[in-house]
Amino acid sequence: MTSPSGTQTRTGLVRRDSQIEFRALARRDAERALIHELDKLKEEAPENEKPTLSKNFEGFQDLFKRFLQETGPSVEWANIQPLPKDAIQSYSKLDEYDPDMARELLDKLVVVKLNGGLGTSMGCTGPKSIIPVRNELTFLDLTVQQIEHLNKTYGSDVPLVLMNSFNTDEDTKKILRKYNACQVNIHTFNQSRYPRINKESLLPIAKDWSTNGDNLESWYPPGHGDVYQALYNSGLLENFINQGKEYMFMSNIDNLGATVDLKILSTLLGEGNREFVMEVTDKTRADVKGGTLIHYENKLRLLEMAQVPKEHVDEFKSVTKFKFFNTNNLWIKLDAIKRVVEEKSLDMEIIVNNKTTEGGLNVIQLETAVGAAMKNFNASLGINVPRSRFLPVKKSSDLLLCMSNLYTMKAGSLTMSPMRQFPSTPLVKLGTHFDRVQHFLKRFASIPDLLELDHLTVSGDVTFGKGVALKGTVIIIANHGDRIDIPSGAVLENKIVSGNLRILDH
Repeated sequence: MTSPSGTQTRTGLVRRDSQIEFRALARRDAERALIHELDKLKEEAPENEKPTLSKNFEGFQDLFKRFLQETGPSVEWANIQPLPKDAIQSYSKLDEYDPDMARELLDKLVVVKLNGGLGTSMGCTGPKSIIPVRNELTFLDLTVQQIEHLNKTYGSDVPLVLMNSFNTDEDTKKILRKYNACQVNIHTFNQSRYPRINKESLLPIAKDWSTNGDNLESWYPPGHGDVYQALYNSGLLENFINQGKEYMFMSNIDNLGATVDLKILSTLLGEGNREFVMEVTDKTRADVKGGTLIHYENKLRLLEMAQVPKEHVDEFKSVTKFKFFNTNNLWIKLDAIKRVVEEKSLDMEIIVNNKTTEGGLNVIQLETAVGAAMKNFNASLGINVPRSRFLPVKKSSDLLLCMSNLYTMKAGSLTMSPMRQFPSTPLVKLGTHFDRVQHFLKRFASIPDLLELDHLTVSGDVTFGKGVALKGTVIIIANHGDRIDIPSGAVLENKIVSGNLRILDH
């Protein structure tokens, strides 16, 4: 005779088993339905498009399958281990490189720039890389200048490789023609094109395979974690390995501090076993949302805020417990990329990006981040680099700093002016009137002198005349309906300006 508690236990087990079986069947049904829809989209495509679509859809099916199988957090907070002493090396303690070996070092290198993003967040059309950032030179101009300078100085052959997306590829290729005379071999490849899926049905919303008209918003580039597979698929990875290239240095094209560093390259080639190196820098209160390095399951790995349980978010943001953050400047061994792709051992956490289409439909984008693959490589390392190697331009306030006299420019590289007495960059907050680049530029007759600036906040309808100098802490607030014109030649030091100040021509 079975005890009541025994009966409950068996019933509980049966119920649990049936729930597991139900979920497994639901997953299989969702997977079959997705494959059916992808096959229909592929069938309608022209023959010359089918091989690329097949590769893209194969990658998406793998991602979708993992998405369906994920059941809980990818990191158990209690299992995070303290970083070993040698997990992060200080840049200042790396050995200097031998200048006589510079050409030999550089000939082992490939530079990859992530060029899939549009300039829409800054009010621009087309690829973000063609926004002018300094002396009318674009992100792309500066990148080409940097690498050409290396090749001319050392007689090396460092190629520039751009990972485009279907959003940026056509425009970028047109612009690349102007660099034909430059001493840089430029290559491009496209990251994958994945279908957005309906949040409820989990089926693609695309009407057909194309990116024409309204159908454009049915597709998306799946984040920079796609670089490994996309570079492999392009054939460029194999070509570079055959040419004797050993490492790629990869960064976001909008990070103006991400230049080739011979000291890091020399260290990697000297040690020989490092497959993945992430440049990190000291975390400040402005960087609390950035990814950090942790030791987990005896591997060095990236921890992003999206992976952190809600009850530990404040702990994650701490600048004492997690002292470093990821710059997304990465040095990765090419033969190791080939290995992990062919072995299918890449295991990057899936980022579920919820979006709403212009028609109001809730959709999902499944994405991955390039740094999340760190745990799949051997002998990974973090290098704590100076803040100067992290100079991203994400909004107009960043653009103001880069265009100002805080920086000097030589051969496409920006360095902090020796005239600035302290190495930190000012904290700048510009209001919505400055969001779009064209509006931002119209509000400055010339870029102000920022050499002695600590903090600038500007809100409302504000314009600046020529030759303005801003020092210390400056706060300028024009209330709704008011306008403030800072007159030419004005010097504002530790000032708060508010109300209505208008300079009129007469």
